[in-house]
This record gives sequence, C-alpha cells and structure tokens, in this order.
Amino acid sequence: MATTSKEYEHMSVGDALKDLRVDPKTGLSAAEAAQRLAQCGPNALAEEKKNQWLIFGKYFWGPMPWMIEAAALMSIVVKDWVDFVIIMVLLLFNAVLGYWHERQAASALDALKGALAQEAQALREGVWQTILAATLVPGDVVRLRLGHVVPAGVKLLGEPNAVVVLIQVPHEEKVEVKAEEAVAALTNPP
Repeated sequence: MATTSKEYEHMSVGDALKDLRVDPKTGLSAAEAAQRLAQCGPNALAEEKKNQWLIFGKYFWGPMPWMIEAAALMSIVVKDWVDFVIIMVLLLFNAVLGYWHERQAASALDALKGALAQEAQALREGVWQTILAATLVPGDVVRLRLGHVVPAGVKLLGEPNAVVVLIQVPHEEKVEVKAEEAVAALTNPP
C-alpha cells in the first residue's frame, strides 16, 4: 500500500482501490479492518500529557527570566529587600499570566479536537455501519454528506456520497480536495 496522500493524489480511483485491496461495493471485511487497525493504529491524534509543573517552570527559564533573576540576585547582594520582593512578584506574575494563557489555548485546542469527526459511516462487509472515526483504516469506504466533517484523508469514488479512505488523519501531510473535482464526482456518477 502507498503511504502518503501525494502517492494517491496522482492515482486513478481504480488504481487506488487496487492498491488498497478493497471492493467499493462491499468495503472491507471485519477481519481485514481489524488487521489494518492493528497494523496502522487508530485514526486519532496523539494525546500528549505534559507535566503541568514543567510547563509552569519554563516561564522561569530563558533569556528574559534570567535577566530578571539576575536583577533579583543583585538586589540580594546589595540587601535591597524591597526591590527584591518587587522583582520576584513581577517574575511570578509573568509566569502565572503566561501559564494561564497557555492553559486557555490548550482548552481551546481540546474543544477543537472535540469538534473532529467522532463517528463515520463506513461500508463494511457490504453494509453501511456507523463506527468510531478512530477505527477507520486505509481502504475503508466511507459516506460523506453535506456538512459532515471529513474523518480521514479520502479519495472520491465518483459515487454520490462515497469516498475511500486513503490515509488516516494523524499524517504529516495535508489532504486537499479540489472543489471542482468534488462537485464533478458527486454530480456525475459513472
């Protein structure tokens, strides 16, 4: 099987189906889908959990914090405790503010991930089934309708609302479908 969307982009639909070893009328068998899921892994973005203390601590590490920390150390050396307290409060305020902004951005990103296609309609063993988008594998035939979120990198089959999964979402390449090709394939079935 080809592994990138670029390889499939230049293939005809027939060649892509042959390469993926899938019949567009019946889709994959349950056994073949399970084997491909084991081979390719889930169709999901990798979740990275980071230590929150390390994220907060990075606001004390870098050229700007070092200059502020050096000023705080000089305040200690000259025993100017008022300046030391003011500098440390500002340093801490900057770290808390930066951490809070980063947490807000992470929350927004989590909300966007929640908007990704959670389920997809896939043709498996000749029957359209609603399955978790994370279980889509290369070669699955999926149904798309107006307003649906595309659950993976796909190639239009030319049948109304049917496409074949080429690659899974967490791939490093962007999959682009030209609007003219999509309209032509959906309005002029073979």
